[in-house]
Amino acid sequence: MKQVPNILTLANLFCGALAVIFILHAPEYIATFNGADYMITNPAPVYWASALVVLAGVFDFFDGMVARLLKVQSPMGKELDSLADVVSFGVVPGMVLFRLLRSAYMQTPDVFDVSYVNLAPALLVPCFAAYRLAKFNLDTRQSEHFIGVPTPAVGLLVASFPLIMLYNPFNMAHLLENVWVLYVIIGLLCYLMVSSIPMISLKFKNFSVKDNWPRFLLILLTIGSIPVLGFAAVPFVFIAYILLSLVKPPKPSVH
Repeated sequence: MKQVPNILTLANLFCGALAVIFILHAPEYIATFNGADYMITNPAPVYWASALVVLAGVFDFFDGMVARLLKVQSPMGKELDSLADVVSFGVVPGMVLFRLLRSAYMQTPDVFDVSYVNLAPALLVPCFAAYRLAKFNLDTRQSEHFIGVPTPAVGLLVASFPLIMLYNPFNMAHLLENVWVLYVIIGLLCYLMVSSIPMISLKFKNFSVKDNWPRFLLILLTIGSIPVLGFAAVPFVFIAYILLSLVKPPKPSVH
């Protein structure tokens, strides 16, 4: 039974690796518009990659819970979890943002002058995710709350972007077609992951409303926003999570 949490962690990694394959093998074809040829990427595999990140998030949530229930937490499990997270919630979001930047540049007049240097900032996301996860493993203050935004939150946020572009809730898709908006998002996510902002954890020590009202409110906002906002609920909940953490910072752990 002690290997069950590790199996769930490896399932997280499997989903992340499969998502990478989907993104890399998104077929491209040449389409002609107004006499000019453009390279178009079939977006369907990227949507599947988004779904796999969500599934990876489910496995990531349950591996820690199962380890605590079975009382089989171990240093190896902690390291394995970080290795899986850096792929599923670092590398995959970086590649999704790379694709989005590439698509955004395809709509600019100077598309043929765009180089990989313009797209490289997307790869800062996996770099900062790896740094954050290494820091998390060494920081004993983060046993009951987070310092900086956890990588799964970043991964799930970025995974929602292709689906927002597909379904276009509240006409949000055009924002993700702007290269400068994408650059700002990349910069903010990198900063938030390594910042010193105390962030709420969904670990409950008790179920007192007084002690846990930010957690309860976040859960209610999540449940309530999904039927109203659709996929736009993901960035809404992400922003609410940060604001609630700023309004009611979690108390530091006592050792």
